[in-house]
Amino acid sequence: QVQLVESGGGLVQPGGSLRLSCAASGIIFNLCPMGWYRQAPGKQRELVARIGALGTTNNYADSVKGRFTISRDNAKRTVYLQMTSLEPEGTAVYCCDTVFGRDTYWGQGAQVTISS
Repeated sequence: QVQLVESGGGLVQPGGSLRLSCAASGIIFNLCPMGWYRQAPGKQRELVARIGALGTTNNYADSVKGRFTISRDNAKRTVYLQMTSLEPEGTAVYCCDTVFGRDTYWGQGAQVTISS
């Protein structure tokens, strides 16, 4: 059974930082690219960042380039999203995803609220 479990969400002030984690089980983690998405209230889900299986390739949404960093620890079967210089517009539920075999799997999401 594939499980992706996010953690690290919370309330942070504008300009602050937060690190999200996504722990994976039930997949051959070091073969799977991983991604972070977010969905704000009333908006469509959008890709935030993706990272290749070996962690040597990644890509980011233009809105987060230079502020967010995606990384992974294959030994811990975990992918991270380090977020800095957070903006109120970044308030959303952040989910990790992966493709394993023919299927896409999602975590339950972590709420990130950026507010003073």
